[in-house]
Amino acid sequence: MMRNIFYLKLVYRLGLVVCGWMLAAPLTVTGQDPQFSQFYAAPLYLNPAFAGSTQQGRVGINYRNQWPAIDANFTTISAFADFYIEDKNSGIGALLTRDYVGIVGLQSISLAFQYAYQLKLTQGLSFRPGVQVGIYNRSINFGRLTFGDQFDPRTGDIVQGTAEGLNTGQSKFFPDLSFGGLFFSKNAWLGIAAYHLTQPNQSILGAEDKLNMKLSFHAGWKFFFRPGVLGDGVFARPRERSIAPVMQYREQGLFRQADVGLYYTFEPLIIGTWYRGIPFRQVNGFANNESLVLLVGLTMKGEKDILNIGYSYDYTISKLGPGSGGAHEFSLVYSWPTRNPRKPPKDKLVIPCPDF
Repeated sequence: MMRNIFYLKLVYRLGLVVCGWMLAAPLTVTGQDPQFSQFYAAPLYLNPAFAGSTQQGRVGINYRNQWPAIDANFTTISAFADFYIEDKNSGIGALLTRDYVGIVGLQSISLAFQYAYQLKLTQGLSFRPGVQVGIYNRSINFGRLTFGDQFDPRTGDIVQGTAEGLNTGQSKFFPDLSFGGLFFSKNAWLGIAAYHLTQPNQSILGAEDKLNMKLSFHAGWKFFFRPGVLGDGVFARPRERSIAPVMQYREQGLFRQADVGLYYTFEPLIIGTWYRGIPFRQVNGFANNESLVLLVGLTMKGEKDILNIGYSYDYTISKLGPGSGGAHEFSLVYSWPTRNPRKPPKDKLVIPCPDF
């Protein structure tokens, strides 16, 4: 019995070692950037063309915990701020993102700065090109791994340190360049973003491991209904009533994924649901079905400022199953006016995409 316990522990720990080397070494293993289910609540992460898109000041934070019930879980946190410069028809933004893989302590931190310009094409159509320049730091903590020479052969317990010569302080800095563009009208939008155009070498161990370019397409159409009213008399405020079908497609290396869903806005409440996957595309012999996403959001509008709070849950429908814990995601975004109230506002379209 004790021998069986030992072998079970050894196989498990060796599995962690293999995973660690797959993540850190330049093998033919494909990976992708972290993703957010509430992709419109992380607008600067979705597309640099969204910098300054509210024509206000805006700050936000996004947190995602994926597969919390298993060791190979991922946690991602991202914070952003952007502002609109009305006299220059320009938006600027900053984005800080940290992605962490708990099983081996693999960490990626990026800091990026963005610029976007708003160009009026026709009376009802505008275009926003955007650029992002960033820097990445990738590191790994080998101290989270255990090796065969650490186990007591009689009990299977870890009793000593390893003789493996791994440098847990290894890390890699590299620059990054990305572009995006966004067409939009009063009711619809279509965007494309291309990340990691230079395909920088991200290997921590000094070999060649290029970060694949990521392409992202996103689009939607918002159908507005008769607005509701909150308050009475001079305190009455219109409240949006709408339905917005949306989609997002992204590819990076061999990775392909799509989101198709629907937002229903009944201010102050927003409800969303969508499917993630490409069912007709096979991955290792299995249909590419990943998850069903459910969202509940609350938008609170003051006299001029807006606070959006969102929670979403990914129900896993892949072979990994719901026992993985799915994914929990939270978003908090606050925006406020920054323009000079004494100047007459310019006639500009506002992107109608959802806030979550």
